[in-house]
Amino acid sequence: MKEVIVYQIDSFTKEKFKGNPAGVVLNAEKLTADEMQLIARELNNSETAFVFKPDQKDNFDYHVRYFTPTIEVPICGHATIGALYAKAIEDQLDSCTIKINTQVGVLPIDILKVDDDYQITMTQGSFNLEPAFEPSIQQRIVDALDLKKEDLNEKCPIQIASTGHSKVMIGINSRTLLNHLNPDFGALAHLSKEIKCNGYFVFTFDSDDKDILTYGRMFAPAIGIQEDPVTGNANGPLGGYLIQNKIVKVTDETFEFIGRQGETINRIGQIKIEVTIKNHIPEIIRITGNAVNVFRTVMHV
Repeated sequence: MKEVIVYQIDSFTKEKFKGNPAGVVLNAEKLTADEMQLIARELNNSETAFVFKPDQKDNFDYHVRYFTPTIEVPICGHATIGALYAKAIEDQLDSCTIKINTQVGVLPIDILKVDDDYQITMTQGSFNLEPAFEPSIQQRIVDALDLKKEDLNEKCPIQIASTGHSKVMIGINSRTLLNHLNPDFGALAHLSKEIKCNGYFVFTFDSDDKDILTYGRMFAPAIGIQEDPVTGNANGPLGGYLIQNKIVKVTDETFEFIGRQGETINRIGQIKIEVTIKNHIPEIIRITGNAVNVFRTVMHV
């Protein structure tokens, strides 16, 4: 029988039962992929992160794999924040930088210790922006989200952005409309197979808080996630999308903003996004989040 340490961490919040819950298994070296999938299904978070020690020859600190309740995914923002937060608590770390190996490469994660608590900054994978969808696909996405053409922000093309786990970006004009979206999840899941992208991130600049640039919602029914509370792999790529499409004006080499998400489902949280720009193109995208420990337990598998 295998004994593993399991945490439940709420990411992008300091309030328990808000933000985005992630399962974290810290000593996953002896688990098989099938066992990891079963644990992720049992914990039933949108993602669970499994942390492994590296081989001696490896040039990183930990290997991390990510599972939804139904499949393995290449990377996950909130589960990375959760995993390193749990690791910091478990090992009582000081401020440091940890390198993790993922399916999208080796990523540096900064752990900042402040007043016996931690804030985590994740450097995401390489940014990629695909061409805008042709009108027929755009219309099917709009229809599946129960939107009308006039609801769309005309400055925001509907296209796929990615830092390792791609999302369709859909900008709309109204936060009220955002909060009342009623998607056709079956249609979105069917479209995902066609466009080879599982997530749909709907966002708006309609904010009554000068410190919050965007509000968003993210739907990924094709991988068993009807709505994700606060999504690192959506808000991070959103920063690159805004820069590359010249939707926001930038006067220096760094663009920073705060995105908020989870309002509709009472799991509100927020993410700081930082985009380093070179020759007017996004070069490095980093996301920073708080987290809170909900529970720690030992599981026998």
